[in-house]
Amino acid sequence: MTKIQDQEAERPSGFTHMLQQEIWPRVRILKPNGVRAVPAATLILIDRAGKEPKVLMGRRSPSDRFMPNKFVFPGGRVDPCDAQMNVSGALAAPAERRLETVRGKAFARSLPLAAIRETFEETGLVIGTREFGAPENCPEGGWRNFAAHGAFPDLGAIHFVGRATTPPRLARRYDTIFLAAEADHIVAREDGAVGPDKELVELLWVPISEAYQLELPTITAVILRELEDRMAQGMPHEMQVPWYRVKHPGGWQRLVM
Repeated sequence: MTKIQDQEAERPSGFTHMLQQEIWPRVRILKPNGVRAVPAATLILIDRAGKEPKVLMGRRSPSDRFMPNKFVFPGGRVDPCDAQMNVSGALAAPAERRLETVRGKAFARSLPLAAIRETFEETGLVIGTREFGAPENCPEGGWRNFAAHGAFPDLGAIHFVGRATTPPRLARRYDTIFLAAEADHIVAREDGAVGPDKELVELLWVPISEAYQLELPTITAVILRELEDRMAQGMPHEMQVPWYRVKHPGGWQRLVM
């Protein structure tokens, strides 16, 4: 079992300070409400074709009550059907061990599958492999449409980058796993996933250095910094993974998994 270290590991420095300054003051004055964090997963796609790596960002609808107009990584809640989907490849052992600490061993596989499915549903991008043809007996819904492109989701493409849990006392809370994959694992695209009446109204492939100029949630900017640090070291699966959470009364912590 991977051990979660109960001390702040401020390498890279200043990340918890960003969250503390921008989020903690408005959270600490709220009353406890008992809302539990819902497991979710998101996928950062990295395109290294140019001089500077780019990441895929999606802009949420300006009419959405949750983070309107913000640029985010595609992703969403884990669905029970994710555990039923056939896959190609296996998670890297260090990533799998760390994901098992989130909700247990049986749930570890569902997290990257949720990220791949949500990315397909929100962007139309199929992340996987066509080497083995189309999977049979797929769950209904998004996975059935995914499989229609003749691809299996590929867990071997996945890197575990970070985890962030929405602070207590907020009305909507997520325990979000941030994963990453290279853009060369995109094997197909379905049109019509993005538009004025969709969850994401715009997609941008943007150089990482320019992504910070977009209207980002604070935690998204923090995870981008973590990704840069990870990429600078070659994206090793063995590298510790940060977990950002709030512990009352001290506020934000950066733990390592």
